[in-house]
Amino acid sequence: QAKLVESGGGSVQAGGSLRLSCAAIGFTVSPFCMGWFRQVSGKEREGVATISKGGLPPNYADSVKGRFSVSRDNSNNMLYLQMDSLKPEDTAMYYCAAGPYCFGVQSQGFSSWGQGTQVTVSS
Repeated sequence: QAKLVESGGGSVQAGGSLRLSCAAIGFTVSPFCMGWFRQVSGKEREGVATISKGGLPPNYADSVKGRFSVSRDNSNNMLYLQMDSLKPEDTAMYYCAAGPYCFGVQSQGFSSWGQGTQVTVSS
């Protein structure tokens, strides 16, 4: 069964770092735009970062530019999100997703979603 599985979430203090990983199981990621999204309970889902299949520069939400870095390893079907200088407002459930194309950090078209990994940043 094709699925995405996130890992690497946890609790850190403000200023700390975490590295999220997303493993694609049962399918290859190379043809897809891959992205990270986050959601706080009761709020709308927010795009964090996306990375195209074709080597174009990644897209980042303004709120994470300069602090987060998205990367992909097509040979191992993995997606990563390096998060540095974390802030309490980064606290959310983080999801990885696959879609046919990247359009900024918008989630339209993303059809495959993981179950999420929780990130909690304390002040």
